[in-house]
Amino acid sequence: MERYFQPEMECASREDMVALQNEKLKKQVQHVWENVPYYRAKMEEKGVTPDDIQSIDDLYKLPLISKKDLREAYPYGLMGAPLRDCVRIHSTSGTTGKRVVAFYTQNDIDLWEDCCARALVAAGATKDDVCQVSYGFGLFTGGAGLNGGSHKVGCLTIPMSSGNTDRQIMFIEDLQATILCATPSYAAYLGERFKELGMGPDDIPLKAGIFGAEAWSEEMRQDIQNTLGIKAYDIYGLTELSGPGVSFECSEQTGMHVNEDHFLPEIIDPDTEEVLPVGTEGELVFTSLDKEGFPLLRYRTRDICVLSRAKCSCGRTLIKMKKPKGRSDDMLIIRGVNVFPSQIEAVLINQGYQANYQILVDRVNNTDTLEVLVEMTPEMFTDNLGEINARQRKIVEGLKSMLGLKAKVTLVAPKTITRSEGKAVRVVDKRKI
Repeated sequence: MERYFQPEMECASREDMVALQNEKLKKQVQHVWENVPYYRAKMEEKGVTPDDIQSIDDLYKLPLISKKDLREAYPYGLMGAPLRDCVRIHSTSGTTGKRVVAFYTQNDIDLWEDCCARALVAAGATKDDVCQVSYGFGLFTGGAGLNGGSHKVGCLTIPMSSGNTDRQIMFIEDLQATILCATPSYAAYLGERFKELGMGPDDIPLKAGIFGAEAWSEEMRQDIQNTLGIKAYDIYGLTELSGPGVSFECSEQTGMHVNEDHFLPEIIDPDTEEVLPVGTEGELVFTSLDKEGFPLLRYRTRDICVLSRAKCSCGRTLIKMKKPKGRSDDMLIIRGVNVFPSQIEAVLINQGYQANYQILVDRVNNTDTLEVLVEMTPEMFTDNLGEINARQRKIVEGLKSMLGLKAKVTLVAPKTITRSEGKAVRVVDKRKI
């Protein structure tokens, strides 16, 4: 039997939801106009005032905002509440080493945790469950969001963070954990480790998992479900909007319900910026309806997907988004971390290399791998292995500092990476996702 955390919202009639969205949107636009000079200037440039926004049908009149704006406004330019009212930040990496910093009031955190609680209850969580949160904690939103959501549901919560796999397994066994929250690749790795220890699905107490922060295929879902003996649920979020819990999967597993009382979704044509009808594939855009600290209006996610209002067997009336099929920009998500080619390029150029490189991404044993091929310049070209190894180590360290990820680096001879007369092919992504 399906359960709900906030049934009055999750199962609201379309009329009631639209009325609430209209009310919240008008209030939020006024809030942004009065408190975010950066966005107010964009509105003025477009000739729009709060009086022009009377309902969600007027949303298209507002200017779009992108990651470029977030970089330009860094750190405080898009803040919507006084510093004294903000209690936390979370952050994700930006394309030039500058990070996107999102601000939260206590009310923002409470509403975010409600959204995560909805996701947990949809996955079957109750007060009687033990929830192991194996997302990273710190600036990354995953750990904090699901940890807070688990508390709201009333689960016994194990704030494990990521890594230390044998200790993870020890707690799952000893504390009889029933819900696992992690990246899908880490869940798959835990499954492999259980196998190595001679444990099958019947020996593992877990019953459900909530997995997000990176792309994963339906094949990977089935593999995780079979290995761990669980039902694997998808979750979606962005640091810019709050974190995981913007949308979540129910037992039907045919897309993620958007918490549209908090996040208003649109689909646009990524090239023309025209709003497209529900059911059409395009770029996902979100408006935060009640975020105080970092209130983004019409934020371009760059995720390509489809929205659906098809009736769901779970009873929720919240609109669904299909799993994003890709991105309209060049960002990669590797082991839950946002990686841009321009970040890698910046490291290489700072170390004296030219912009002749190639990024190879693959998935081996359900874990993302990252390799960077880098051309040496004629001046630095040598067959001295000691010197080459030292140079490679230096690049590895530079990339780890920039990305927070360890990459394999291979230095190659000058002129060995294929040149292109058109747009350079910087990324070769071999993952089947």
